[in-house]
Amino acid sequence: MPEFSTRFTRRRLALLVPLLGVSLAITACSAPGSEQTPSGDSDSPVSTELGTDPITLEMYAETGFPLAKALADEFTKQHPNVKFNVREDQFTVITENAPRVLASDNAPDIIRLPTMVDLVKDGLLKNLDPYFDAYGWDKFPASSLIQLRLSDGGAVRGSGSLYGMGLGYSVTGVFYNKKQAEQVGMTQPPATIAEFEELLAKAKAANLQPIMQFNKNTAGINFPHQALQNQYGDPTAIADWIFQKPGATFDTPAALKATQTIQKWAEAGYFPKDANAIDYTAMMGEFQKGNGLFMFNGDWESGNLDKNMTGEVGFFLFPGETAEAKRVAMSAPNTFGVGAKAKNPDAAAFFLNWVHTNDKAREISVTIGGSHPGGPADLALPPVSEGTVLAETLKASQQLGADNGAVDFTANATGGIFAAAITPEMQKLIAGQQTPEGYVKAVQAEYEKELSR
Repeated sequence: MPEFSTRFTRRRLALLVPLLGVSLAITACSAPGSEQTPSGDSDSPVSTELGTDPITLEMYAETGFPLAKALADEFTKQHPNVKFNVREDQFTVITENAPRVLASDNAPDIIRLPTMVDLVKDGLLKNLDPYFDAYGWDKFPASSLIQLRLSDGGAVRGSGSLYGMGLGYSVTGVFYNKKQAEQVGMTQPPATIAEFEELLAKAKAANLQPIMQFNKNTAGINFPHQALQNQYGDPTAIADWIFQKPGATFDTPAALKATQTIQKWAEAGYFPKDANAIDYTAMMGEFQKGNGLFMFNGDWESGNLDKNMTGEVGFFLFPGETAEAKRVAMSAPNTFGVGAKAKNPDAAAFFLNWVHTNDKAREISVTIGGSHPGGPADLALPPVSEGTVLAETLKASQQLGADNGAVDFTANATGGIFAAAITPEMQKLIAGQQTPEGYVKAVQAEYEKELSR
């Protein structure tokens, strides 16, 4: 999920639901509390017993992301023998520090993961397969964990052993200002891309800002770009590219058509004319001031918008080319893992299981994280107030799950693709300094360059 500054650095490049019909072979679970002999790169038995001895879990989390700390505090309330020492950094700092921190003698037990491929290749993350077996995580929708699986020692994403878990599973889509929607005659969310574009034109004609989107430092316009790309082609091809499958390419008709549409929207004035000077915080501020009919963003802002724009905001999943098209949305688990050198790996895994299955923890994931809590498919969602944005985003996440339409963010394809290609090329595109064909080829060229290293 793009390493955005400010609140968006949380990179909620995340979700709960199935990814494009990929099936996994799930191992059988054993009874809680039993001892397991690990598979994969781990060779020590694991336990699902927390015990009563005093433990301090070292957690490395993101600055400005309150969910991890809130869950840690609640866990200590329920299990007073377990304390947390929480260290926080900006996401970009974690990206730089993770290898060194995980390799140190004081490696964290639980760490917010920027990317997993290199960390797994270097043996810095614990293989969670034994805990998957011991806790019965096969009861989770298999596809909610697929982005957290790697095979061949980290070479291939999307299959193999489990190396992470989500603290919340987010969904992205389109927030809209209800009052402005009424002004342009929008009585229900658009059913097709064409209907969405009609609303953009009506907003522009009414002197409203059609889309409030940031594009400074990091390419927020990649949100609508991938929303279009997801619908113009086969989302499986996008997933293959993100997962670095052999032969996968960004240079596709779908990506080109999405880029052409973004260029068209920019030329029509549907984005702010100074989008390249607007960062994430400024975008949120402008939208909350009523400057913008639509905003492409994620459910992590649901609680914030419910608080600051009570009753004034709605949310919908971006539509397809036809009304019958399945919903597809960018999403990736808000990923945490266990350090290979963690001093308390069993307690760390106990915490990750608790996050998904404990009633209070699930409530915190929803109310503070604004996201689906994940976990076993048969567990009910915590209740939320009807008519809230949070209720709409949770409903959207369930709809996305039914359509099997969760896709990782293109910004996650490689460690540097977002900063080195997507952001600068998108900025040039909307400034009229890059062509759609040039954009697509530049992103693919950077991708190939990084994979060849």
